[in-house]
Amino acid sequence: MTIHYLITGRVQGVGFRWWTKRQAPRYNIRGWVKNSPLDQVEILAQGKDTDLAKFEQQLKIGPYMAVVDTIEKEELANHVIYQDFYIET
Repeated sequence: MTIHYLITGRVQGVGFRWWTKRQAPRYNIRGWVKNSPLDQVEILAQGKDTDLAKFEQQLKIGPYMAVVDTIEKEELANHVIYQDFYIET
């Protein structure tokens, strides 16, 4: 399954991307994370349903100093298969 997340709140300038990169392997998640131009964090995550649900629970908390206001998510079909999780620039 592939999920696209858009996270709003105080999520830029608080290490959210690096924190997400460290969390992803814990839940067998592949894909990427990046800052969006609208002061949001965007994540494309691939994995099993149960792993994605656990990963999403962590996204709601975020790293120290982050404040997550909302998480929008959309399931994507027929997407590129990623082998790792990385920070996209």
